[in-house]
Amino acid sequence: QVQLVETGGGLVQAGDSLRLSCAASGRPVNSFTMSWFRQTPGKEREFVSGITWNGGRTDYADAVKGRFTVSRDNAKSMVYLQMNSLKPEDTAVYYCALRWKPVVEIPITPNEYVYWGQGTQVTVSS
Repeated sequence: QVQLVETGGGLVQAGDSLRLSCAASGRPVNSFTMSWFRQTPGKEREFVSGITWNGGRTDYADAVKGRFTVSRDNAKSMVYLQMNSLKPEDTAVYYCALRWKPVVEIPITPNEYVYWGQGTQVTVSS
């Protein structure tokens, strides 16, 4: 089993920055893609960003390209999401997810991911 715990959410104003962190524990996660998703009430969970096992590839949703940056530190079993120039439409619960397949892919559909964190709320006021 793997446990994922997100931290770093909060209430900020438009234009501000936040850095989300995801700590993995239980089993080594160094070989697997990890991604960030977000969800608002009444909507499906949507892909935000992902990173392959060694950071060699990253991917971003069009809505966040140029503003968000994903990174990971395998020595610490951590994944990060630096969010700059936040907009009210970025308001959501953000989830960290782990794909339990040792392939160099970044799926954008939630059902490709086996492990999920509990989520952290990000609220951006206008």
